[in-house]
Amino acid sequence: MTTLRDKSVLILGLGETGLSLARYLHAQGARLRVADSRAEPPGVATLRNEMPQAELHCGAFNEGLLQGVDSIAISPGVPVAESLVQMAMARGIRIDGDIELLAQQIAVAQPKPKVIAITGANGKTTTTSMVGAMCVAAGLDAQVAGNISPAVLDALRERGGHQPQAWVLELSSFQLETTHTLDADAAVVLNVSEDHLDRYEHDMELYAAAKMRVFNGHGVQVLNRDDARSAAMALVGRRQVTFGLTPPSSEQDWGISKEGAITWLMQGAQKVMRADELQVAGLHNVANALAALALCRALDLPLAPLVSALRAFKGLPHRVEEVAQVNGVTYYDDSKGTNVGATEAALNGLGKQAVVILGGDGKGQDFSPLKLAVEKYARAVVLIGRDAPLIASAIAGCDKPVLNASDMDEAVRIATANAQRGDAVLMSPACASFDMYRNYLHRAEAFVAAVRKLQAEATC
Repeated sequence: MTTLRDKSVLILGLGETGLSLARYLHAQGARLRVADSRAEPPGVATLRNEMPQAELHCGAFNEGLLQGVDSIAISPGVPVAESLVQMAMARGIRIDGDIELLAQQIAVAQPKPKVIAITGANGKTTTTSMVGAMCVAAGLDAQVAGNISPAVLDALRERGGHQPQAWVLELSSFQLETTHTLDADAAVVLNVSEDHLDRYEHDMELYAAAKMRVFNGHGVQVLNRDDARSAAMALVGRRQVTFGLTPPSSEQDWGISKEGAITWLMQGAQKVMRADELQVAGLHNVANALAALALCRALDLPLAPLVSALRAFKGLPHRVEEVAQVNGVTYYDDSKGTNVGATEAALNGLGKQAVVILGGDGKGQDFSPLKLAVEKYARAVVLIGRDAPLIASAIAGCDKPVLNASDMDEAVRIATANAQRGDAVLMSPACASFDMYRNYLHRAEAFVAAVRKLQAEATC
């Protein structure tokens, strides 16, 4: 591992990951230059307080930032296609992300920790959380980090630099772009559906290639046999294990089997647990659980504690999370559903008719796959946000009411008026939130507030 002491490192981006990079590199003795294209990035006050000697530049990037720089540490929000990054690459300046810096530490650790790496368009955070809980139940000192938060270098710092027995890493395509040497013992691409295409020149193959970097090491590949792009990532000379919502095709693979009204999670011919023992709803979460089992068993962890942890797992906020029942209608917050695939999975998994609230910043997605899910599961659609007209056009002719709202409060009221007793109102926007809200959490708060207002009115 290259020493960083007295090296001049340019950090691009000053959000959570940028700050974690600054803290890590400062502790390694590097001289820091930090740049963020925003006029007032969120980490400025913290940087000045903790590392006052760091050189700070806010505003548009310029070529002068590269003067005297030995390497660049890049936040995932800064694309490799950024012109300054391209200039640096042309000059032979090394560019690493936080996952790569962690990978370099893991490579020289004694004893070396196990690494489970999880990526995909949808289900990453839930699967990562499942795997973390399962590893702990199996007796490992496991550290969950990455895209899920905390940032990996903050997690390492908070551990006093001591490695865990296992890292459980949620990795985005953005993080994988600048990850070169991570050698995961087991890794999965859960699925590949349209997301972030505004960053990938509207080219799904570029997006899939970024995801596939999770398999750059030598470990077990866990592949989704129901997803053509995931299944196609099998590499010659590597061990593969598959999962899917079909019976397993071999004794090492994972899937489901139905006996009357009971759905079993299976490995080969072995019944592992009933699907109705999971506390998280929907077939997409059955798939997540199968992937989690495949990853943990790839490390030879004992099965019994893994199953116990899955039975106890209660799910995560803002992922088809039940908010309330009002007058026989159940309201679900799926604000984390920021792409079409996530919303399809949410509609498919509810198992009931729903009035679905869609819309926001579509990130260049093709919304046409929503049409089939809307036709099958939606009683009506309520549209909000900037790309509402694009969604309306994509689902035109679906023979379901398509209504427009100016804000979340109005959307919830319109959805309620169109729902019947026993239905769901599902806020699963299939879009990012930044056109109307600070982030998906802010959007969720608006939805929950609107539902609570309805609850209060119903009890009057």
